[in-house]
Amino acid sequence: MIIIGELINASRTAIAAAIQGGDKAAIRQVAKDQAEAGADYIDVNAGIFVGREPQYLTWLVQTVQEASDRPCAIDSPDPKAIEAALEAHRGTPMINSISLEKQRYDNLLPIIAGTDMKVIALCMSDEGMPESVEDRLKIADSLVNGLTRNNVPVDNIFVDPLVQPMSVNNSFGVEFINAIEAIVARFPGIHTACGLSNVSYGLPARKLINQTFMTMAICKGLDGAIVNPLDRNMMATIIAAETLMGRDDFCMEYLKAFRAGRLEN
Repeated sequence: MIIIGELINASRTAIAAAIQGGDKAAIRQVAKDQAEAGADYIDVNAGIFVGREPQYLTWLVQTVQEASDRPCAIDSPDPKAIEAALEAHRGTPMINSISLEKQRYDNLLPIIAGTDMKVIALCMSDEGMPESVEDRLKIADSLVNGLTRNNVPVDNIFVDPLVQPMSVNNSFGVEFINAIEAIVARFPGIHTACGLSNVSYGLPARKLINQTFMTMAICKGLDGAIVNPLDRNMMATIIAAETLMGRDDFCMEYLKAFRAGRLEN
């Protein structure tokens, strides 16, 4: 499972304050904590700062990479902000994210085309959020084929079928996990990813819903997640589910996590 640590996001009050105040120590600590907890990528997002996003996103990349050897997931729909952040990034980042919305697609494709960067591809179009498996597959077809035609390897693409809240429609959960299965079957070698906490929006005991849903999605083929890696229960759930799905040779990752005390509540 590829873990994308979600905590350095300017929509969080403490992170916004650290960005505005130039508090490198605070950002470094959050980056370091996520890396030590198992994050493979550190997501960086400065999207609330309209007009200053390129400056702040670049600062975040530099600050995170002072504290961790993990690459960043550069999180913005703004090509100017992404290009500025790429200038500062060491190594190969992930771009979060492209979609089939025309303006976003046209702006971001030239940045991604022909590179070795990983990219999250959202199943979103100008027609709005997809609801069914068929809707998601149609968008995924266009995204994956468009990216591969522009020399983005299938192995670098993480399709996000987009999670929607069960409190709105009781079919949204099963449609999402079935879309994961269908996408993995349609595109051999493709990856899938999501930020799944939206599934429990409006419900009590959200962590229980999120952890259970993560297990179900892993069973269908999910192999990337935008999560809080400091959530020990969620990380333990991911490790156990991956082991049970046969993705952990000789249960070595499970045993390693147990010995490190990472499976204890």
